[in-house]
Amino acid sequence: MSSSTVYPRHSLRTIGLCFFVALLEGLDLQATGIAAPYMASEFGLSPASLGWLFSAGLIGLLPGAVLGGGLADRYGRKSVLIAAVILFGLFSLLTAHSSTYEGLLAARLVTGLGLGAALPILIALSSETVDEHLRSTAVSLTYCGVPLGGALAGLLGMLSVSGDWRLVFYVGGIAPLLIALLLTLWLPESRAYQGRSGAGLSMPLRAMASSLFSQGRGRGTLLLWASCFLTLTTLYMLLNWLPTLLLERGMSRLDVATIQVLFNVGGAAGTLLAGFLMDRQKSFMAVALAYLGMLVSLAALGTADQLQWLLLAGLLAGACAVGGQLILYALAPRMYPADIRATGVGVAVAVGRLGSMTGPLVAGQLLAAGTGVGGLLLAASPVVVLAAVTAAGLINRNGAEIGLADLPKA
Repeated sequence: MSSSTVYPRHSLRTIGLCFFVALLEGLDLQATGIAAPYMASEFGLSPASLGWLFSAGLIGLLPGAVLGGGLADRYGRKSVLIAAVILFGLFSLLTAHSSTYEGLLAARLVTGLGLGAALPILIALSSETVDEHLRSTAVSLTYCGVPLGGALAGLLGMLSVSGDWRLVFYVGGIAPLLIALLLTLWLPESRAYQGRSGAGLSMPLRAMASSLFSQGRGRGTLLLWASCFLTLTTLYMLLNWLPTLLLERGMSRLDVATIQVLFNVGGAAGTLLAGFLMDRQKSFMAVALAYLGMLVSLAALGTADQLQWLLLAGLLAGACAVGGQLILYALAPRMYPADIRATGVGVAVAVGRLGSMTGPLVAGQLLAAGTGVGGLLLAASPVVVLAAVTAAGLINRNGAEIGLADLPKA
């Protein structure tokens, strides 16, 4: 069977464009971490000031995800996505041209708004462009761009040998503006959005949010939020603290950078595997592999001494942590009808972002209390178990998601 039979041409074009936007999103999400040492030197920033700079972008992600999803349900996926991409492209460029610390904070905050708005639309668009039995794979093909973008950010950081921290922001600013042009020319509007009921056109955002709990969707929505929060707590603890923890164990910066790249490459592979399994009615297997793998990789990162085992643990940690996130992002659009789909995905993404802020903060407090590397990773284990339980709660014994049988088809 040819790929054009499985994925019509318009579907391949939509998934491809969404992938490139996700790639740029992943690049920008890790850009500040890559540039931080050089920015601290140029602006004379303390660790506390750097922390606020990291947080500014994350703070913008929360309202961005909620507003982006809600606006996409009212005004169309295509137009709101293009606006979001232009927004984070322009303010990434502004980051590179900021001459004050306050300017950096403002630029990263608004960049986060654009990034936050884009992600739920990408998930909704990719899930709506294919038949139901291929939705998880389509979402995984799009979302694997995020970890690959993180790997690209790491490579750009290695190329900045002269200490020019602006390079990663120039790439993260110019490329989205070019992609926005391609989206305008080539991205088709979602057929599910075009064919939805007319009620959603005039539905207030507050009513759209409350509808996430109507028609028997309340339990599934709460489970989705809980699992998103817990999974991203673990994922961002690893993303933010893993380099520091490995350096404290005596590893060289080159080895740490290699593990970071493997973490992101593993994340891309994990998303594709999770999507493949879910579309073949093996959602329980996907959940078991992802969360059990997280526990194993956390233990290995905390106890392994030889480099080759740490490299393998970094690869596995990325595959399982990012793969676990993909499982939730693939489930979310299947839980809601087209009228509120992007809203449902957006709110779930926003709740997950709360976890992405909580994980690094809690990890910092535990390390300050003297738990050490092993103690920190051990403390993360109950969070992983709870995330697995809530993710499994979204799936019934037949591998179908809660509420799907009662939802109208897109």
